[in-house]
Amino acid sequence: METNLKNTLILAGCYLVLFALGELLYHSLKVKVELTRKFVHLGTGLLALLFPVLLDNHWWVLLLCASFAVILICSLRFHLLKSINAIDRKSVGSLAYPVAVYGCYLSYSYQGYQYIYYYLPIMILAISDPLAALCGKKWPWGSYRIAGATKTATGSLAFFISAFLIAFISWRYLYLSDMHTSKVFAFAFIALLSTIAEAVSKDGYDNVSIPFTVVISMLLTQSWII
Repeated sequence: METNLKNTLILAGCYLVLFALGELLYHSLKVKVELTRKFVHLGTGLLALLFPVLLDNHWWVLLLCASFAVILICSLRFHLLKSINAIDRKSVGSLAYPVAVYGCYLSYSYQGYQYIYYYLPIMILAISDPLAALCGKKWPWGSYRIAGATKTATGSLAFFISAFLIAFISWRYLYLSDMHTSKVFAFAFIALLSTIAEAVSKDGYDNVSIPFTVVISMLLTQSWII
């Protein structure tokens, strides 16, 4: 318990530093909120990769996620943390993120503590999602609307390619075994379903739909990839 408590406090401190850096970029260096928001999004995802290494019980993860959910709710109520909240659209993304992290940790726990069930959905959310948004804004080609959400073919393609590569590299790193055609199809299936989840989600709900879709698609292709 003492080690878990110490590591929880260390992680909490790292998150506070990350939020402070986002505020510094926004207020002092005048970086646009869309960029500071993506910076914090990526940083929180990368820090979350430490959870299975530093915390051995989901209750500590719940405590950490719940604490930051409260901080984020208060920041919205009192108009704080403008580096992630000062956007001109409705979004529950910052509140959905802690829910997604805890859900992924639970899936990792219930799947026999196989790291890929935690790392893959978190990395796709942390990397592919902001990459799709940035590519879609920089090269807004092939705009389309689905389920009330407006997306671009460029962004969706960037999401699919990056999600596929993340799945491939993660599996190779964690399992160090030979690659077979069935595994390639499984990675493509995971990337495709998560791309669809991102495409049909709006108002920040992709922070939940993407990782949960990745977990579900992994369960569906479990016999191919594990």
